[in-house]
Amino acid sequence: MWITPEEVLLANALWVSERANPFFILQRRKGHGKGGGITGLLVGTMDVVLDSSARVAPYRILHQTGDSQIFCSIACGSSRKEITEHWEWLETNLLQTLSIFDNNEDITTFVKGKISGIIAEENKSKAALEDEDSGKFREAELKMRKLFGMPGEEKLVNYYSCSYWKGRVPRQGWVYLSVNHLCFYSLLLGKEVTLVVQWTEVTRLEKNATLLFPESVRVSTRHTEHYFSMFLNVNDTFKLMEQLATIAMRQLLDNEGFAADHSLPKACKTLKNVSALKRDLDARAKNERYRALFRLTQDERLDGHTDCTLWTPFAKMHIVGQLFVSNNYICFCSREEDLCQLIIPLREVSIVEKADSSSVLPCPVSISTKNKMTFLFANLKDRDFLVQRISDFLQRTPESGHSGSPSPSTTPLSSSLPTPTGAAGEPSQRRHYSPSLPTATQSLLRIYQKDAPEEHGPKATKEKMKEESWNIHFLEFGRGVCMYRTSKTRELVLNGIPESLRGELWLLFSGAQNEMDTHPGYYAERVEQAMGRCTLATEEIERDLHRSMPEHHAFQNEMGIAALRRVLTAYACRNPGIGYCQAMNIVTSVLLLYCTEEEAFWLLVALCERMLPDYYNTRVVGALVDQGVFEELTRACLPFLYEHMQELGVISTISLSWFLTLFLSVMPFDSAVLLVDCFFYEGIKVIFQVALAVLHANMDTLLDCNDEGEAMTILGRYLDNVVNKQTVSPPIPHLHALLTSGDEPPPQIDIFQLIKSSCEKFGSLRADVIEQMRFHQRLKVIQSLEDTAKRSVVRAIMTDSAFSIEELEELYVHFKAKHIMSCYWGASTTAAERHDPSLPYLEQYRIDLGQFCQLFGALGTWLCGTHTATLAARLFRLLDMNKDGLINFKEFVTGLSGMYHGDMTEKLKLLYNLHLPPALCPEEAESALEATQVEHTHVHCIQCNIVISVSEVKDYKYYLRMWAMENEPKKETIKDLRRMNQEQFIELCKTLYNMFSEDPLEQELYHAIATVASLLLRIGEVGKKFTNNGANKPTDTTNAQAPAPAAELLQPEKEEPNGESSSGQSLVCRALAEAQLETPPQQTSDEEVKDDTSVSSYSMVSTGSLQCEDIADDTVLIGCAGDQQRRGSILDGDWSITFEQVLASMLTEPPLVDYFEKKGDIQARMAICKMQRKVERQVSLSSDHELAQLST
Repeated sequence: MWITPEEVLLANALWVSERANPFFILQRRKGHGKGGGITGLLVGTMDVVLDSSARVAPYRILHQTGDSQIFCSIACGSSRKEITEHWEWLETNLLQTLSIFDNNEDITTFVKGKISGIIAEENKSKAALEDEDSGKFREAELKMRKLFGMPGEEKLVNYYSCSYWKGRVPRQGWVYLSVNHLCFYSLLLGKEVTLVVQWTEVTRLEKNATLLFPESVRVSTRHTEHYFSMFLNVNDTFKLMEQLATIAMRQLLDNEGFAADHSLPKACKTLKNVSALKRDLDARAKNERYRALFRLTQDERLDGHTDCTLWTPFAKMHIVGQLFVSNNYICFCSREEDLCQLIIPLREVSIVEKADSSSVLPCPVSISTKNKMTFLFANLKDRDFLVQRISDFLQRTPESGHSGSPSPSTTPLSSSLPTPTGAAGEPSQRRHYSPSLPTATQSLLRIYQKDAPEEHGPKATKEKMKEESWNIHFLEFGRGVCMYRTSKTRELVLNGIPESLRGELWLLFSGAQNEMDTHPGYYAERVEQAMGRCTLATEEIERDLHRSMPEHHAFQNEMGIAALRRVLTAYACRNPGIGYCQAMNIVTSVLLLYCTEEEAFWLLVALCERMLPDYYNTRVVGALVDQGVFEELTRACLPFLYEHMQELGVISTISLSWFLTLFLSVMPFDSAVLLVDCFFYEGIKVIFQVALAVLHANMDTLLDCNDEGEAMTILGRYLDNVVNKQTVSPPIPHLHALLTSGDEPPPQIDIFQLIKSSCEKFGSLRADVIEQMRFHQRLKVIQSLEDTAKRSVVRAIMTDSAFSIEELEELYVHFKAKHIMSCYWGASTTAAERHDPSLPYLEQYRIDLGQFCQLFGALGTWLCGTHTATLAARLFRLLDMNKDGLINFKEFVTGLSGMYHGDMTEKLKLLYNLHLPPALCPEEAESALEATQVEHTHVHCIQCNIVISVSEVKDYKYYLRMWAMENEPKKETIKDLRRMNQEQFIELCKTLYNMFSEDPLEQELYHAIATVASLLLRIGEVGKKFTNNGANKPTDTTNAQAPAPAAELLQPEKEEPNGESSSGQSLVCRALAEAQLETPPQQTSDEEVKDDTSVSSYSMVSTGSLQCEDIADDTVLIGCAGDQQRRGSILDGDWSITFEQVLASMLTEPPLVDYFEKKGDIQARMAICKMQRKVERQVSLSSDHELAQLST
């Protein structure tokens, strides 16, 4: 590229001059390319270690004048091609002009002005596309693409200096972290180390510090481990690695590729070594922590945060913490954990104003809400800017009709929905949800308890005391979304939420209240949209409706079942990626007991999408991840029990149901619902604490167990007897307890005591530690699921394929890698179309035509030079049975298996079909389609011996018989293949000619295929005569005329008086000549030609010069027609041959038989394909000077 002219004092230091003229010098840096001796090795090593190669391009152009020792750099380039273009431009446009000047100073001034003008024009054209990355970073990105052969779509995030341990020797170099790859490059004294690892292949990523690897990062894949150390900032590097690996796992899980956030505000100044993508990922990490801390929706973006103090009227003191501002919320979190937390939705804010400053209260800001609460923040660093940002967000916040009430009405949008009417104009009864439904305004528990007599016992008194405690708390700390959340709030939750407030507080603590307030009527819309549809999710929902808490009277009638159906179906409509998963019905039924339908729907949204991520997808990945976290916590907290339980295999069996249903399916309902209270307030941490407490309470008996069944029985009976002695609801029989109860009733365990014990023994668990553990387990779980998918696919098709299990697994890896690579390097179809996780494993990954052509070129045996892409496209169309432009792995293996493991007949049959529709597209042979259809119809009628008259009327028995014949399973034989017309035959000849161009026996194969082509042309001519004559005969004479072709075939060299055969033969000749021009074979000597032509009795043309004008008159391939007729010949629409004729003709030539009977080596092909990326990198690192010489 052209650069701003700069003076260079030492022109030849570390540089080698390659071209020169009176005004310019083209130089190459020492150490780049081959040669250079010890000096080149030292310079190359210095460039890599000091990262000067990212700033110093390997080529440059200097401007010089006369005998001056001062030079001026005007251009640089990363490749010889780039710098050569600049050099040629200078020679063409400036040399003659500069020779006119008499003064050297004028020459220098003119050159500098010209180059500066070129740069200014380039900057104008690139202004719209220019990103905010620094110049040094862009140069590092270009270097990464060149070193590792990456396309322009691959974006570099950041790069770091580090050491890569290869064996016991550290190699100092640079690690490049791109969106999809981890790359490392080192060049020390001529020894080069290059490493490329896809993030989707990473199975383990951890940071450790040992004596051998101090402050190192270990990156593990399925087959190898890589160690990196000597980072300047290992924590920053490791966090970025974690983010990129998480993005890759998300891509494997649900096909969510990385999309840059273009709405991210630009930095105030361009950072030296930080890319826009790095800023994007840092912002995402902050957003995720912010949303998790305050239970906010996924679209909430943190705008900024600052240190401040909050005046707490309940404690009469200022609390130190941080203030967070986002597009819809103002939040506060105290520095001391659980001291105070506050969430203020902007829709609730009425006034934001700056209060008077004082020495006691510097820079205060007062925020008032619509429900008459005022919050005072002080010690703000930039108060004016903060108030302005909040005011800007307030202007963009829509007015809300709700004021934080726990149950906002859904009437506005529901009443605006169109009401279907019947034939008589009466409102139809097909409305599935309306505000008049009992469950739209009340919870199921309230509906079924309103007629129950009021209790006055000690339990009822205890319940009223709880309600009174919460009412006092509301008066002191506020009520609704703007309530102060303190340690007092946590104590009240751990003591149990009263039933009358449970639904309201669940909505508040989970964040579902905010989402419901901002989406009025959304649930009603989803219900009307989803009900009545028949999908896989709705079928599964119907199957599980009556299994949802059948012991509870609320779900023993249609009201409760209908409400549950509506909520589950509406959520399946909202989130088709999850749809419906078992255990969702149990959790939702509990939500409906304490909430209205709409409230239960938004609580389910909060559970599935925020609080229990990936728990309820098709593979319950989130639950499996937390199961792994639980095993890790058990190993850390209960090491002796962990070892024994691992031997029994119990932890993985019991914990899945605990986490999926939040203990609701394994514990009495009245006790489990208290765990749900704690879960909505503190998150998954409570479930881990209680699970560990259950194991700890049964440690002694579990250590004495000898098998898995005994351990499960102990834990099952323990959980069945966890009771809530304070509940006021009538006891609900627990089905699991009834099934596992023994003769002796075990002692009862108070749920409050269990929760208290879990907090005392395992209360040190922190949410950030759990998230770190989740990351490690997510890598392991998703890669394990991918391995399971691979094994399932291989088992499904191994009986239908001749490939071995190892070969199928390797093919699956290549197939999936091509799919994944296309997700981020572009494809003709979207990634979601090519990967549907809800499908069976065999059909999940699919590739389009472009990806198939690449795999065919790498793994196929029928490579035809420039004709390979055409043949691959035909095979793709043949395999694409449903015509959706995609093929799955089974179809891909079917195509390869025919090429590698079929006998000669199967291979020829596949090749024959590749030159018939649908493989042969209309653009390739438009006329061939019509001729083939006419011929196929005629032959089909002859085979069936059916003559149908237009005027003849058939009875129903005939049509029933025909229908039965069509529905009979038929195994296709070679006789069922359609006939091939002349144009299709020409395409077949071109393919065969190209296939043999690189074979060691190409001369024999060319001779053989010419002989076969000549014979088939004669057969087609004879068959045409027989068909034409037979068409005029009565049907019953067809069999009598059958021997005629055989007699004529005995005279293949018979001259045709009218020269009809020469027309088709000359077309074949021309097609072969065109094919020869595409991939010319090696030239042969005259002696070799003579030897080749003497093999057969037929005269054979030299494969080195296959031209129609050079063919002798007695050559069968050409016939006896003149050159004029050959050039002006047209296709013969009546000419056709069958596959049997092709097969019989091929069998007469031993070279063809040997070629198609030869077995292919798929292992060698896959090894080459695996090394392809490495070869590409070596080519990119080779000397540009050598490549330029080869190209000339």
